[in-house]
This record gives sequence, C-alpha cells and structure tokens, in this order.
Amino acid sequence: MRFLKSSPRKSEDDLSTQSSLRSMDSCELFGSACSDYSDCEYCDERRRQIKKKYSPSDSYCSAMSRLETTPLLGVLATRPAYKSLGDSTDTLGPGEVSSDAVLSTYKKNFEKTVKNENKKQSSLVTIFSIWNTIMGSSLLTMAWGVERAGLPAALVLVAVMAALCLYTAYILISVNAYHGSDTCSVQALCRLLLGGWAEALAHVFSVLVLLGANIVYWILITNFFYFTVNYFIDLSVSNATEYNTTLLCPNQIVNESLMIPSPAEESRYWGLHTTAPLYTALIVFPLLNFRNVSFFTKFNSLGTLSVFYLLIFVTVKGYAWGINMGALWSETHAARNAAVLSGMLALSFYIHNIIIEIMSNNARQDKNGRDLTIAFVLVTITYTMVGAVFYVCFPLAKSCIEDNILNNFERHDVMTAVARVLLLFQVVTVYPLVAYMLRTEAAILLSLRDTPALMLLVNVCIVVMCILFACFCPNIGTIIRYTGALSGLVHVFALPAALHVRSLHLRGELAHWMTLLYCLLVLAGAANLLMQFFITE
Repeated sequence: MRFLKSSPRKSEDDLSTQSSLRSMDSCELFGSACSDYSDCEYCDERRRQIKKKYSPSDSYCSAMSRLETTPLLGVLATRPAYKSLGDSTDTLGPGEVSSDAVLSTYKKNFEKTVKNENKKQSSLVTIFSIWNTIMGSSLLTMAWGVERAGLPAALVLVAVMAALCLYTAYILISVNAYHGSDTCSVQALCRLLLGGWAEALAHVFSVLVLLGANIVYWILITNFFYFTVNYFIDLSVSNATEYNTTLLCPNQIVNESLMIPSPAEESRYWGLHTTAPLYTALIVFPLLNFRNVSFFTKFNSLGTLSVFYLLIFVTVKGYAWGINMGALWSETHAARNAAVLSGMLALSFYIHNIIIEIMSNNARQDKNGRDLTIAFVLVTITYTMVGAVFYVCFPLAKSCIEDNILNNFERHDVMTAVARVLLLFQVVTVYPLVAYMLRTEAAILLSLRDTPALMLLVNVCIVVMCILFACFCPNIGTIIRYTGALSGLVHVFALPAALHVRSLHLRGELAHWMTLLYCLLVLAGAANLLMQFFITE
C-alpha cells in the first residue's frame, strides 16, 4: 500500500520542483544581497554585472538552479556512496574493485568539479570505459581460479557468470529508465522502490566490499614493495651475478624437468609476512590522512597501462613456454572447488553500483543494451585469454599456480620486476581513494561527521586490520572469492532482482514465472556464497 501511494506523491513533488525552478529563474533570490529585484532598478543592474563577472559555477544561485533542475531522485544520489566494486579499483580491486572504477567513482561522487554535466560520449568510448573499469586484479588471480575449477568447468563458469552479471546490470539500467534519472544511483533506487532498509543494506555491503578492497590492496602493496626492494638490493650488491630466472612453485616441491630453486631464508628484520607489512604502513599511512585526495586521481591512466602490460606479459610468457597440455584433460577436480572461480567472478564482473552513471553518459541511450553487451563480451574474452593461456602454457604442475601469478617467477625476471614496479605505483596511488570512500561510507552509515578525529581513528583501524591480514592471511584469492560471493549475493543478484520485481509490479507487468525466475537467481547467489565454506584449500 505504501508504494501505491507514493506514485501520486512523486508527481506532486515534480510539480513542486518545477514551480520552485520557475520562481528561482524569475527572481534569482540568491543572486546577490538584494532579495527583491522587482522593486529595485539598482538591483537589476547589479544582477547583470554579477552575471557578467562570475561564471555560472561560481554563483550560488546557479548551484541552486542546478539542484532544482535535477529530479527529486537525483537529490538522493548526491549522498556520497561507493559506486563500484569497480575504479579498477583494483584494477586492482578485490578481484574487482578496479582502480579505474575507484578513480571514476571518486571523481563522480567525492571530488568537486564544474564539468559540463550534459557532455555525452560515443558508444565506443562507453564500451571502452566499461571494459577498463571492470578489469582489475582478477587478471593476477584468474589462472589460479582456472586451476582450482579445472579448465572445462572454468570455461563454462566464466561464460555463465558473465551472462548473469550482464543481465542483472542491464536490469538496473532498465529500472532506472522507468523510475530514476541520469544522476540516480542504485542506493537511491533501493530507497525509492524498496524502502530505507534496502538502501541501508546496499550501503552495508558497499562497506564490506571496500573493506575487502583495502585488505587486498595492502597485501598487493606489501608483495610488490618487498620483491621490488629485493630486486634492487640484488642489483646493487653485484651487477655481475647471473641469476636463475626459472619458475617457482612456492607451496610445494615437484619433480619436474625444470629446476625449482629453494627460496632464500628471510631475515628477521625483513620478511614478506612479518615485517614488510609494517614497513608498508610507514609509506601508506601518511597518505591516508590527506584531507584532499584529489591529487591521486591524476594517475588514472596507470590502470589502463597496467592492464595492457599484464596482457602483454602473459602473452609473451605463454609464447616462450609453448603449450603444455600434459594430463590437462585427465586431471580431476572436486566439483565444489569450482565455487572458487564463481566467487571470484562475482566480483570480477562487478560494476553494478556504477553502471547507471556510466551508461547515462552514453550519447546513444537506445543502444545501451548493445554497448553493455559488447563490453561484457570483451571483458569475458580478456579474462579467458589471461586465465586459460597462462594455465595451458604453464610448464610446471598446474597446482603450482599461485593466486598472484607474479609469485611464480623469480624476482630477478626483468618483465616480472617491471610489472611489480608499475603495479606498486598504481596501487599506492589508488589506495588512499579506497580508504577515503570506506571512511565516507562508514560515516554515512553511522550518521557521523567526517571530522579529523574520526578520519584518524578509521585510518588506524584500517591499517591495523590490513597488517593482520597481510601477516596471517595473505591469500588474496581467498579474500577475493569470499568478498565476491558475499557482495555478489546482494549487489549482483538480490538487489537487481528485487528492484525489477518491484518495478514490474508497479507497472502491472509482473507475471508469476518472472517472480519464480528471480527467486532462482537469488538462490543461485546464495548457493555460490554457501559453497565457499566447503572448499578445500
């Protein structure tokens, strides 16, 4: 009953908004100190001078006008909210908090800009934006996921999860076309159609996604920092030393034709899982306390560069190794272990919290479905190429593949060293933005002001938690699959299904078979989460 009554109230608000806009345009109440232009010729002249002297972005009146011209739902979307669990990160996100998603989210929701909001982009740019935003640290873990699931099951899972995520992303665009606006967000749609509890749920799981992103980022920073330092130390010690650049199998010893060098003993003062996370804090923690983090958005291009370099890296290594099938098709894998890959993929294809904003900038709104489909196909091809090529060509036992493929290479391998330096700089510049959005989301959820004291407290908690994970649970694949399965259940499956059912009900188009279909979709997401607890590590 409450939703049925909300429809006429919405039309009244629209009329109110239009009326307010007309009154604002007619007298420009906030244009200057004079509040009544009709009674004062001097005020009329003063108003014309102000308009000539200041740009629209500098006028408080114009700011109010822009707010008034935005539909009522757009006001809800102006609340800071995490939009991805997308900048890329991670590229390098927890599988998919890509850095590009993080950066675009920050610029859209947290950075004060005066850019033209009506600027549209072509379908080609839109497709590339989606591809670039989704790509992330899953490229480092995809081969490990393929190994856990087995190649045949992995190929099927990638296709199925891509189709499901594409469909639910398109659902959000469709619902927004009926009930939202260009400035709308998923949280605003949840509040409008489902109520405040759904909006709160979306915020809670956004916090969880951001928390997972922070932990994965920290582990990657520590890893890249540790091996990069070791690389340059070895270079400075002796330039004449000829190092072994064979592959590594860090977790086990296998009898292969290639020699597997034993890892060197770590110093008590310099260890990957002991002291390196603490040294990382000395570098990263000061960056978290910047009040204005817009400086870090200047490194947006590093996300695209990192993705292309990883593609080249895998292609070159695969070509050098050749195809190593061996007993590939005869290897057996526990069926439940396929959930490792499905959990990762729920986050790898995650773009749902920012998809409305991206597609609203498309100049061809009638081609949104086509452009979104093309982008998802390109993402699927990229993931399949990286994961399958590395898995098929890897010359050692497939069980040696690490959840970070760079760990399978000697630190003296030049291409690997370049990849680590590039990724280290990228992740360090993206991490403050992720921490900022986590802090902002937490403040919104708990109705707290983002004061310096709160900023310091939250930053300390984030760093302590990340250090603990980096020391005692540095497995990014495990963190990604749990984060993906948990957030995917809500953001990828449940909320899009609930929003579409509610939209169809309000429009009188809901059929019983549709309700059953969406219930099965939510159950699939729940099963994906449940299976994560039955996987053998």
